[in-house]
Amino acid sequence: MKEVKKPQEQFEDMHILDELKNSYLNYAMSVIVSRALPDVRDGLKPSQRRILVAMNDLNLGPRSRHRKCAKIVGDTGGNYHPHGDQATYGTLVRLGQEWNMRYPLIDPQGNFGSIDSDPPAAMRYTEARMAAPAMEMLEDIKHDTVDFVPNYDETREEPTVLPSKFPNLLVNGSTGIAVGMATNIPPHNITEICNALLLVIEDPDCGFKDIIKCLPGPDFPTGGIICGKRGIIDAYTTGRGHLTVRGKVDIETTKRGRERFVITEIPYMVVKTTIVSKIAACVHNNTLPEVADIRDESDRHGLRIVVDLKKDADVEIVLNKLYRYTSLQNTFAIANIALVDNRPETLNIREMLDCFISHRKVVVRRRSRFLLKRCRNRAHILEGLILAVSDIDEIID
Repeated sequence: MKEVKKPQEQFEDMHILDELKNSYLNYAMSVIVSRALPDVRDGLKPSQRRILVAMNDLNLGPRSRHRKCAKIVGDTGGNYHPHGDQATYGTLVRLGQEWNMRYPLIDPQGNFGSIDSDPPAAMRYTEARMAAPAMEMLEDIKHDTVDFVPNYDETREEPTVLPSKFPNLLVNGSTGIAVGMATNIPPHNITEICNALLLVIEDPDCGFKDIIKCLPGPDFPTGGIICGKRGIIDAYTTGRGHLTVRGKVDIETTKRGRERFVITEIPYMVVKTTIVSKIAACVHNNTLPEVADIRDESDRHGLRIVVDLKKDADVEIVLNKLYRYTSLQNTFAIANIALVDNRPETLNIREMLDCFISHRKVVVRRRSRFLLKRCRNRAHILEGLILAVSDIDEIID
């Protein structure tokens, strides 16, 4: 039997605890910077940004025809995002779900799931194109407004951030779980956000009370009613807070004189069928004996859950039970964590507005320099043509 020779590579002895610490730190920073947290400037994670860039390469604007999601996912993975196609497709789908995005960036066609948590159809069946808000985020990208870096295989370049015209981080919010931290930023009304931006620009010394007058609170795509202002004030001043959100319940009287609840709005990120199932379970275990029937009458025109009450039922008592025992009342924990210069930071509302304003200043300056340079180059050519025309005979000779 031949003697096994040891390899000639150089080995270095180290403590396994040190190696685990270093390796885990590298992994954690990779997840934080490159996967889970959004950039404070455009409010996008790398996967979301790359999807929009790939769609822009395909010229899939709001006026173009829809293209298969399989094509979009394939181009995104092949050109920019070397990760699993199912994860990329899930990100693409969420960008087009109106119950998740306050202002969807994708215009979907086909089965993109539902508020009942139904899964979307396979990517070979669904189609998509960019919605108008996405085009507003990409419009100036060809005017040297942002930096580009080589993609994963250095065959092309991708932008490090988009020159967005509106603060997408505040408008659409963001949710992500990183390593040792998680972000959960609520969406807002774009008009109120723009009013707050104008206030900060015109009055740099304005305080939180002034901002809250323009921006009274989050604006969820599923509606709902925020109870109290304490959570909003905490979130806007410290970057962290807890909101108690209730569904919108209307009380109607039937022809027989009985009362019923009609739920038309539910808390953000709550599955509609979960509410219906929980109410039914409470009726079954006698927690809600006052309920006679429950029906989900939702359709393409909107959400509608009907809860019929028994005769002589106390409306206030039943409503409080619904809030207590079901997810018709839910807590939304705000954690305004985003990347600032590739470092995760917890930001208050003023800091988030200031970061976007600074980003827009850079974009506008770079765009102006680019357009000025292009105009000067064109003027140089035109001046040469004018000189040539003034002495055309000599030039011809």
